[in-house]
Amino acid sequence: MGLARRVMVVLLIVMMAAVQVSYAAVYKVGDSAGWTTLAHIDYTNWSATKNFQVGDIVTFEYNAQFHNVMRVTHVMYKSCNASSPIVTFTTGNDSIKITNYGHHFFFCGVPGHCQAGQKVDINVLRVSAAAAPTPSALAFPILPVAPSPRSAAPFIYLKGAFGMMGLAMAILAFSNSA
Repeated sequence: MGLARRVMVVLLIVMMAAVQVSYAAVYKVGDSAGWTTLAHIDYTNWSATKNFQVGDIVTFEYNAQFHNVMRVTHVMYKSCNASSPIVTFTTGNDSIKITNYGHHFFFCGVPGHCQAGQKVDINVLRVSAAAAPTPSALAFPILPVAPSPRSAAPFIYLKGAFGMMGLAMAILAFSNSA
């Protein structure tokens, strides 16, 4: 293999290492039913079937005349106490990017809705086999993101050094066969 090709492969590996590469998915809370009390969705079961990761986006779609979304502490979540939420969303189409591991507690702050089951615990586990994170009041911030037409499908990319090495090896194999 010529020097120019080797330099190209090395540059490609360096460029890929400089790019943040990760998995990300978009989850609509309640799936097709959305965020509601009318469909009698079991949001605990809904979230238990998901494998949330840092970087994922959780969307709440609802009728803003009848519902809202409040991010709350674990204690507030357990008692459905809406007196002092961490943040309240009211657009009817709220997208929230998960930026940290741990529990992220949400419920509808309209009186009676949380007690009726309109609440969800988004639990983002660490990839390692370390102990599961404990619920926290403010240690796990989230960031709202603007909705986009591309937010309906998950985005999957090569991840980590093994993905980059595999791509580099494929390029090397291709250039050696040419």
